[in-house]
Amino acid sequence: MVRMLLAEVARVSREVAETSARSRKTALLAELFAVAPPEEAALVIAYLAGRLPQGRPGIGWSALGREVEPADRPTLTVGAVDAAVTRLAAVSGTGSQAERRRLLDGLLGAATDPEQRFLRSLLSGEVRQGALDAVALEGVAAAAGVPAAALRRAVMLDGSLPRVGAAVLAEGAEALRAVTLRVGQPVQPMLAGTAASVAEAVAALGPCAVEEKLDGIRVQVHRAGDDVRVYTRSLDEITARLPEVAALALTLAGDRFILDGEVIGEGADGRPVPFQEIASRVGSRLDVAAARQTLPVSAYFFDVLAAGDDVLLDLPVRERYAVLAELVPETSRVRRLAVEDPQAQSADAEAFAAEALRRGHEGVVIKGLDSPYAAGRRGKQWLKVKPVHTLDLVVLAAEWGHGRRTGLLSNLHLGARAADGSFAMLGKTFKGLTDEMLRWQTGRLRELAVREEGFTVWVRPELVVEIAYDGLQRSTRYPAGVALRFARVLRHRPDKNAQEADTVETVLGDRTD
Repeated sequence: MVRMLLAEVARVSREVAETSARSRKTALLAELFAVAPPEEAALVIAYLAGRLPQGRPGIGWSALGREVEPADRPTLTVGAVDAAVTRLAAVSGTGSQAERRRLLDGLLGAATDPEQRFLRSLLSGEVRQGALDAVALEGVAAAAGVPAAALRRAVMLDGSLPRVGAAVLAEGAEALRAVTLRVGQPVQPMLAGTAASVAEAVAALGPCAVEEKLDGIRVQVHRAGDDVRVYTRSLDEITARLPEVAALALTLAGDRFILDGEVIGEGADGRPVPFQEIASRVGSRLDVAAARQTLPVSAYFFDVLAAGDDVLLDLPVRERYAVLAELVPETSRVRRLAVEDPQAQSADAEAFAAEALRRGHEGVVIKGLDSPYAAGRRGKQWLKVKPVHTLDLVVLAAEWGHGRRTGLLSNLHLGARAADGSFAMLGKTFKGLTDEMLRWQTGRLRELAVREEGFTVWVRPELVVEIAYDGLQRSTRYPAGVALRFARVLRHRPDKNAQEADTVETVLGDRTD
């Protein structure tokens, strides 16, 4: 049986990182994907997209940074790496740290020097070769001879580029036709762009729906008979943590559907509680019954992706909402206003948005009534309008605090996604952080730490934070040429991944002074 050496994967990764031309990156990946053994194709795709199928194996930078004598020649296969990482990820209990180091040293000792460098970057989540997922997808499409758009849609429906990529490399376009939306298989949610005002959004979209933008946890609820599954926007299953949502799903009219919605907590006065509280409740792995007593939650739905045997993604919003209204009672649907005549109803749209703010919500999302559901895309047919400038940025590093913040990671280095897949720093802030937020982020950032220099801890770019700011100012200090003015942290967004953060292009669309 033919096996692929890790040396080939490491070589291609290095060559992709060294070229700036996207077409050349795609060609290099396509050449390797085309010769990958079928049984290892999914692993090769995953590794060159910077991912481990097992997730993070719990290895700190101190262990990865230890010197291990490299092998003289390449013998390590992709399959052998996968088996070793599986063993690493399974280690737990007493003596686990020593056992992980033993297994890690064995893996690194079987690798040549170039392979060691690639393994360290892969295990730490620091593979840097530019637009990882997007270029890997284009490389698979080129190798298989299928349209990138068709492959992108299949991946969005299936949720796994390695799985779909391996299938299309083996079977060609026929594999794409077999991929469809399935109840029980979560898909990436459709995302909203931004608009400066309700009037701007309505003018851009024409006939539209104005919906309240709830400040909660995005959920996708799947039901097949008595089986209910609840997933986050990052496709993690959290059914056991939200028994109220599962119970609600079982009371709805249909017995087979996929719903898109939001989970929020509500106080005694009926107003929504701050996001941080609901995130803490949903993120807790403690006793669910106790968590429910502390903060009961409610689910509100705004879209339906499938009902019965029908896939509804390509239907327009107006038709999907009609199906949603048949499935979900009004009390469990997000409040909305249909604006069929934008010119005549513009004042109504403005009044609805103002009422949403008075009710304690973030703002509104305005959706073109004729738009399909673009899974995994931030399209121009959904536009969110909020009363302040906000960005979702990634924490690149943090500085140890002083005074009452001694021992806590406080000042955050903030970055936006650049076109090449890296992150461009836009500034720092320590404002807006409560004591609870400081404690939480210190724990999380220590998990993500890759190195420490003086008072600064550099981290894997994974934690997303929502930042409010007053505008931009020109700056020669940062690579994008701008810096945020009066930035402050609104909340941590552990429900988002770094690929959902705002781009430099989005940031530069704002006005600079």
